[in-house]
Amino acid sequence: MPDATETSSGEPSDKMRERGTTSRLKLRVYLQANRWLVAVAPLVVIFCSILAIGVFDPTAFPSGVQSSDPIETLGQGLLTSIVTGVTLVVTINQLVLSQELGPLGDQRDRMEGELDFRNTVSELIDAPVAPPEPSAFLRSLTEAIEARAEALIEAVEDEPDSETKSRLTTFASEVSENANAVSGRLEGKQFGTFDVISAALDLNYSWKLYQAARLRNTSDDVSDATNDALAALSDALKLFGPAREHIKTLYFRWELVNLSRSMFYAALPALVVSISAILFLDDSSVVTGSTLGFSNLLIVTAFVSAVSLAPFAILAAYVLRIATVAKRTLSIGPFVLRTETREDNLDWEGSDEEADRSSEAGESSESNESNESNGSD
Repeated sequence: MPDATETSSGEPSDKMRERGTTSRLKLRVYLQANRWLVAVAPLVVIFCSILAIGVFDPTAFPSGVQSSDPIETLGQGLLTSIVTGVTLVVTINQLVLSQELGPLGDQRDRMEGELDFRNTVSELIDAPVAPPEPSAFLRSLTEAIEARAEALIEAVEDEPDSETKSRLTTFASEVSENANAVSGRLEGKQFGTFDVISAALDLNYSWKLYQAARLRNTSDDVSDATNDALAALSDALKLFGPAREHIKTLYFRWELVNLSRSMFYAALPALVVSISAILFLDDSSVVTGSTLGFSNLLIVTAFVSAVSLAPFAILAAYVLRIATVAKRTLSIGPFVLRTETREDNLDWEGSDEEADRSSEAGESSESNESNESNGSD
């Protein structure tokens, strides 16, 4: 059975979750799961853990409360951490969003740059104007990639060399299938959700750019029509890279705004709970009795700890997604980023014999291109 990071032919899988060594469950938590649920899970663990430890050693907590003020000390530490943490997040958010601020000349340059790129895309997709919605914009590019891959398949039909024809046809078919699948996932998706970025990450354009470059440099005896079709497909793949990066940047800013709001919403009850613990839980006689075999004072202390840590749980939930996407898209273009050195296995000089094996089997030594340390998806 093939490894999860590669297809049956030895090439890296087009789907992001199947590339690399990270388990699907972990990727689902990092990327797909609702951020509020990801934030609540560790808080539940903290709450239950404090109760379990209190039951395991039932005498330590009451005697500690009577002899000193551990709850008040805990509340003071949490209060300071909440204010500092929220302030830090707001500062980082301002630094990232500061790119939106600037003089008129800079704003005009930004506008002209985006309009120039959109005009280039409109020419590529043969439309009067490129779609305004991010999902539709990326979908138009994937449809153009699919169309150019189909055009390449038609162009190579007249190639006399059966081996070259087979290599080019296999490559174009893989690109067409990948683009078609991503295009279907992008249909109707709303920006602001992770669905748009998730679908875009499944177009393994960097590997396909590498394959296209190898095919162009090692297939010398092909017709001009085939060369033109392969070059047109490469041009479409090259445009998808910066387009995805731009949409990803917009999404990161969107998420940082949501993070700031969520931190503010969580900070208010956290501040109330931590301040209340300092003011009112200075004596074990304040909260008496038990519930379901647990001391009420222990339950209150566990509740204070969990609620006060809510802002940091939310921060961790958002950062997990942003950092995971950023790590898997560090480079733009056909770069392979990973910790282990594989230079001896990379035939970057491009001998004809190795190029044939690369095109037909995808070079299984390259199958780990997008592992956990990879920054090019």
